Amino acid sequence: MRGADAAGSIPVTDRRSGTSLARLGLTEPRAEATLERLGWWRGDGPVEGAGPIMWALARSPDPNLALRTVDRLAAAPEWDTIDAELRTDLGLRGRLFGLVGGSTALGDHLVAHPDRWPMLADGPDRNNPPPDRARRTANLLRAVGADPAAPPAGTPGGGRAVLTGAAAVSALRIAHRDELLGLAGADLAAVGEPSLPVMELDDVAAQLADIAVAVLRAALAVAVAEVDPDGEAGTRLAIIAMGKCGGHELNYVSDVDVIFVGEPADATATRLASRVLRIAGEACFQIDANLRPEGRHGALVRTLDGHLSYYKRWAKTWEFQALLKAHPAAGDPELGREYAEAVAPLVWNAADRDDFVADVQAMRRRVEAHVRPDHAGRHLKLGPGGLRDVEFAVQLLQLVHGRTDEALRRSSTLEALRALSERGYVGREDGANLAASYRFLRLLEHRLQLQRMRRTHLFPAEDDTDALRWLARAARIRTDGRRDVVEMLLAEWNRNAHRVRRLHEKLFYRPLLTAVSRLPANAARLSESAAKARLAALGWASPEGALNHLRALTGGVSRAAAIQQTLLPVLLDELATSPDPDRGLLAYRRVSEALATTPWYLRLLRDEGAVAQRLMKLLGTSALVPDLLVRAPEVLRLLATPSSGRGDELIKDPAEVAASLRTAVARQPDLAAATAAARSLRRHELLRIACADLLGLLPIEQVCGALSSVWVAVLQAALDSAERALARPGPPPARMAVIGMGRLGGAELGYGSDADVLFVCEPTGETSDHEAVRYATGLAETVRRQLGAPSPDPALVVDADLRPEGRSGPLVRTLGSYREYYARWSEVWEAQALLRARPVAGDAALGRRFVELIDPIRYPADGLPPAAATEIRRIKARVDAERLPRGADRATHTKLGSGGLADVEWTLQLLQLQHVGSVPQLRTTSTLDGLRAAAAAGLISHEDAAELAAGWTIATRARNAVMLVKGKPGDQLPRSGRDLAAVASALGYPADGDPGVFLDEYRRTTRRARAVVERVFYGAPRT
Repeated sequence: MRGADAAGSIPVTDRRSGTSLARLGLTEPRAEATLERLGWWRGDGPVEGAGPIMWALARSPDPNLALRTVDRLAAAPEWDTIDAELRTDLGLRGRLFGLVGGSTALGDHLVAHPDRWPMLADGPDRNNPPPDRARRTANLLRAVGADPAAPPAGTPGGGRAVLTGAAAVSALRIAHRDELLGLAGADLAAVGEPSLPVMELDDVAAQLADIAVAVLRAALAVAVAEVDPDGEAGTRLAIIAMGKCGGHELNYVSDVDVIFVGEPADATATRLASRVLRIAGEACFQIDANLRPEGRHGALVRTLDGHLSYYKRWAKTWEFQALLKAHPAAGDPELGREYAEAVAPLVWNAADRDDFVADVQAMRRRVEAHVRPDHAGRHLKLGPGGLRDVEFAVQLLQLVHGRTDEALRRSSTLEALRALSERGYVGREDGANLAASYRFLRLLEHRLQLQRMRRTHLFPAEDDTDALRWLARAARIRTDGRRDVVEMLLAEWNRNAHRVRRLHEKLFYRPLLTAVSRLPANAARLSESAAKARLAALGWASPEGALNHLRALTGGVSRAAAIQQTLLPVLLDELATSPDPDRGLLAYRRVSEALATTPWYLRLLRDEGAVAQRLMKLLGTSALVPDLLVRAPEVLRLLATPSSGRGDELIKDPAEVAASLRTAVARQPDLAAATAAARSLRRHELLRIACADLLGLLPIEQVCGALSSVWVAVLQAALDSAERALARPGPPPARMAVIGMGRLGGAELGYGSDADVLFVCEPTGETSDHEAVRYATGLAETVRRQLGAPSPDPALVVDADLRPEGRSGPLVRTLGSYREYYARWSEVWEAQALLRARPVAGDAALGRRFVELIDPIRYPADGLPPAAATEIRRIKARVDAERLPRGADRATHTKLGSGGLADVEWTLQLLQLQHVGSVPQLRTTSTLDGLRAAAAAGLISHEDAAELAAGWTIATRARNAVMLVKGKPGDQLPRSGRDLAAVASALGYPADGDPGVFLDEYRRTTRRARAVVERVFYGAPRT
């Protein structure tokens, strides 16, 4: 991108105008004395003939730095000539003052070698023709005493340097800086003199690559002279440039990535390569050979066949992505050409590999991991909206479409982007905008590196005004009359970074819509087959199905279709990073069709970016969320990120939710309406909790507590409605309480859990026990029938099978009947089940009396007899042996598997029955609270309690995740595939990571928990 006109251009005024040095940017105390000594200033203005010099100096990126450097240069014998030329040579003024105010390092080089000043002057040797690779190679070869006309070093009988060792390094360093001096002067010329031509970024980057190639050739000539001075080895060595050097788009300061190919790849070839690394590294720049096969652990030099064998058998996709820019740079040209021709077919077939998407995603993670969090927002290269975003996107599109379109096989990012645009894979306007942003960011990168000739990609901090002003002037940013150059620079930086940040929308997804809908004529035109190829490369398992969904969403000329065309590129970008893009897109279509008549739906997604982002994560992970969402769309509004000072709306107080639900149900006129209202509100809350859970906003204890609280509220509301529906004149014949058991009693319900309950009643007035039981049974059956009626929502099953005598016993008993049964017939397993009993609905006083009744049974004062403990262990062993479903994997079954829920809960319950008489703190229905109490009482070690708690927690979370992902209850973790990836993502593991990491952690955690169970529950000795 061309910079703006000269930053802060200063109008030429003569001495009579009283122009001050401060107005010219010369603020140092010695400035006036220095200028007078140079003969450029006297009194209150420039001397005769020095006016143009002063204005060029004032336009320098840093006039004070420029003046100090010129003052040092004035001590050279060449100064009088330079001074005279500055008064008449416009090009010299622009290049010199742009350079010495823009680069301390190159200014120092000029001061150290003042005889190089003609490289900055106009003249036939400089501009006719401009320097090219051949001229630069000849210059650097001559610097080390090599013959430019000889065959290339690295070929049998090739040229070699005269200078070796430290002398060669020194000569090469000076020659390299000379080349940079001339190039940087041309690059910065228009800063000092706006009338001079602006050198395009593409040309600067290409010439920097030419200089680097020339250095490699000269370094190889020196290496040959050191390793094989007599030319007897006959070794052929080719140096393949990679990265920006191979792409002919190098920075001022950058590592130069290379690969060495040798025939033979013997000790001589390795010594030559090692010397090239050392010589170039000491003289000019670091050479990085880590892109070679096996990286830094692999052989430095391989034969051509050795490279091909590795690429065909072992190479990852990112290695072929790196080879996109491979280009022979130095050494044996024929060997280099053979290498390039041999690897090209492998590069352009990389997108056909099974692991293509996973490897590309892994590369993205590696790129992001290289940025320090405190630098992410200022990193020109790796930060969001940075250079690597553009380069990565362009390379991925090349790999996808370059298989069949050879026009895309370009090594330069800008050339490849131009080809993608010309061939219709990227919209022309989008391609032009991204190219402009890329050039702007590269320009800033070049200026920052030029300043001290250091490798940096860090944009100055917003409070570093001096650095920002220097950068703005060096980049030729100008004021717009309202904002100064610093404000203009920040605005341009933010504008371009934001534009690049949406590169996936621009490059990947919008062209897909052209295969299925009408778009403006200037949009990219992808064929259906090309669209399928792109979708497959971006992670869709069924590209044809995805295109059908896109057709359905964008078809027609309605306003909704137009909004979808705007939204979908952003949404597809988010979906592509989800565990299952196919399921997510199908779910989005279902939701969009279900909410087609909801006026605010698409507007919310369009105007609230966070809502769209969160929704795609949810839809690409969960089958339960879209099922609930089509019937509870109002929850979408809660996905907006919180404003300042306000909590996330997905997080609500369970007590307030329960009270609101009961109040809303109580307003309904009849039982059917009340049940429908309770179901609707439960659906809303279930979806809200699921969204908060999947987005990582609720810990597992709060998730289970919230789900349990909603269940209790629904149960109480249904019971209240049933009592109103069955009301008769006078007081009811009985009062009833509902006792929560199992996970409901422990407030540990999951998304697919049934509600285990006991029903207890008590006659009122003169009512007989029989009449009371008959009335209460009618209430209980009404509640169970209303809540358990078929529904698209997760089932509301009220399970009373833990009652005395199980299914064969009466559904409801009086308090006296329970007392008699437990006194005469109670077994140890029933005492164990009662450990989690608590009143949850109905008459509170009756619930308390039931608890008083069962406390002596479940909390035995004398502990548990040994025979009873043995019976519990026997029952548990039988459950382990018989209850696990056929084909289930015990290692990953969340309920009955090793170290899973049953293991941990039975272990705690045995401890409670044995010790609760002497440790009152064990009187809790909560598993985690019970483990903490057992550890505090010294019944188990804190380490064992932590292992059991970890096993229970991960099993509970995984069980919930299975329900969220599949939309139906399940205790078995998926063994592989997208369901496993989605379960891992639902648990907070990276969506594009390896789900095996989660499986390994699950097995490791539950294995440790099982070891504690073996010792504490079964009494096995510690191993």
